Amino acid sequence: MSTSDQPSDQLSDQAAGTGSDNRGDRDQSRGDRDQGRDGSGRDDLEALSRALLAITEQTATREVLQMIVESARSLVRSEYAALGLPDERGRFAEFYASGISPEQWRAIGPLPRAHGLLSVMMAQARPYRAEDVQADSRFSGWPATHPPMRGFLGVPIVDRGEIMGAIYVANGPDAPVFGDEDERLLGILAAHAAIALTRARMFERDRELTLVEERARIARDLHDAVAQKLFSLRLTVGAAEALTVKGDRDRAREQFARVKELAGSALDELRAVVTELRPPAVREDGLVPALRKHVAVISRAHPVRVRFDSNCDGRCELPGEVEDVVFRVAQEALHNALRHAEPSAVDIDLRTSDHEVVLVVADDGKGFDGDPARDGGHHLGLASMRERARQAGGRLRVESRPGAGTTLRLEVPHE
Repeated sequence: MSTSDQPSDQLSDQAAGTGSDNRGDRDQSRGDRDQGRDGSGRDDLEALSRALLAITEQTATREVLQMIVESARSLVRSEYAALGLPDERGRFAEFYASGISPEQWRAIGPLPRAHGLLSVMMAQARPYRAEDVQADSRFSGWPATHPPMRGFLGVPIVDRGEIMGAIYVANGPDAPVFGDEDERLLGILAAHAAIALTRARMFERDRELTLVEERARIARDLHDAVAQKLFSLRLTVGAAEALTVKGDRDRAREQFARVKELAGSALDELRAVVTELRPPAVREDGLVPALRKHVAVISRAHPVRVRFDSNCDGRCELPGEVEDVVFRVAQEALHNALRHAEPSAVDIDLRTSDHEVVLVVADDGKGFDGDPARDGGHHLGLASMRERARQAGGRLRVESRPGAGTTLRLEVPHE
């Protein structure tokens, strides 16, 4: 799913299945809310307390963000709510919503871009409220399938001066105006959302670092185990050759049987570890969020500027095997650049179309001559990446010159 070429201010349901029409519930809760506002604001405080407790119970970022959206919608009794997190290029890296059905979400299409009214809270750390969102001069339209919205309230999520994102609600219970109390409640929620989001991100970073360390340990164990088997395999092949020369066919057959046994055992170990090391973030979050997380972890571990960009926000709707191949190649290419090229910067670019996904990893490092995939040693990663591309029906090209860096381009077709 890619960013739309046409500008649009849209509230989209990033988590399919969360959207449902709650107009009847809002009408009922509106009366309850009016009764509760007797000066104490007891109902609102209780609702806010429940929302904050629910948010702080979550540790995974996606769950935290969706819970914030649901809580915002419930607190102000709005028909729609959304939350957007910007990327470094002024677009939405992630977008979550509530109140829009999966069918509406699919009809609306790509995620909105962080422009127009949706960008207001990204640039200034203060709330924005409108009685009619379409009457604002900064309103730039939305797709024809977008549900009608008038009343609008947006509040930034700020942590120590950094604008982390924004919460948006539309179509309030008072048809459609949002009041001071709505803004106050949403402001409190946004303040606690910043804390919860920071906590969730720290938790996921710690988990990712733990996974990286665990994969490194497994890789070391794999190297030791397979190296021992290959060493034994080499000795056994030598013994079989010597026995064949001597004409001792019976003992030679025994050694060749041993060769088959050792080769099969090594292959089983390789397959088991490959399955174990399949990146869970790709399965859980999708390709783009998984790559963003991986780049964030690597950036903290290396004094190299690593940049990631994609025209596919959120889930790219690619086959699982294609996502695995793209992630693995990106991971290996980044690792090779950081380990061997001595770069000051690495750029990772991912582009998807209806029929193909293209990954480009470019560094400004020392480069090389020839084709290191055929030279053995530490460049065997290129051979592995080429094999992954071949098995996925794609191709891998590498361009490099000494002193001019290296560019790796992966092209994989998909249905």
